Amino acid sequence: MNIKPIKTEADYELALKRIDAIFDAPTDTPDGDEAELLSLLIDSYENEHYAIEAPDPIEAIKIRLEEMDLKQQDLVGVIGGKSRVSEVLNRKRKLTVEMIRNLTVTLQLSASSLIKEYELVK
Repeated sequence: MNIKPIKTEADYELALKRIDAIFDAPTDTPDGDEAELLSLLIDSYENEHYAIEAPDPIEAIKIRLEEMDLKQQDLVGVIGGKSRVSEVLNRKRKLTVEMIRNLTVTLQLSASSLIKEYELVK
């Protein structure tokens, strides 16, 4: 086992190739230990260099609707009437505190993901 920090893109590529080769190694073996350590190093490098930003509140709602196999109309009563739901999801109206509270319960989204600032369309 020759593990070193991943500092460059070349190091990253080598680490990916190596973990690919030992991915299915049994735990509590030298290769299994190496795979565990490499996965931590790769994860750290990816978080620093390939960070994925969280979606804005409206995208988070749309993603969760899709995940839960729900439609826009399923938010009637949660956000407000049919037109209010449409206005919010089309970025013509901001979410209110009451809407956020209802969405956290109905869609099991964290309030912190819904209170982020986002642009309205003009």
